Amino acid sequence: MNLTRRQALITAMSAAAVAGVLPRSAMATALDDAMAAFTGGAEAAEGGVILTAPEIAENGNTVPVEVEAEGATRITIFAAGNPSPGVVTFAFGPLAAVSRASTRIRLAGTQDVVAVAEMADGSYQMVAQEVKVTIGGCGG
Repeated sequence: MNLTRRQALITAMSAAAVAGVLPRSAMATALDDAMAAFTGGAEAAEGGVILTAPEIAENGNTVPVEVEAEGATRITIFAAGNPSPGVVTFAFGPLAAVSRASTRIRLAGTQDVVAVAEMADGSYQMVAQEVKVTIGGCGG
């Protein structure tokens, strides 16, 4: 079989496209599975959660985030592009004055940070924000 330069380029570009799509779909599946484990398979409505994170993080090793959801009993932060998407879960008792927490997280690269809150009535609310990372924090 004799390949022309054009055929070789098309084959290489097709392989690169497939290689770029497969990891993203695997990451999306991992995020969906982690969120389903937190919510018990229930759908999370958009809104009701305030997520404060930088638009651009210079270093993915330490990215400051703050999350707040009035009336939440638990809030979990997910990083869609990390090897393990579940980052942290905060639990708030009945005597908590506010359902707000802040921490620093590690991000492997540019990705969506998702916060899902379990409300006192058993419903779930969520918000997502993209954080652009210039230097990855998980070996990237």
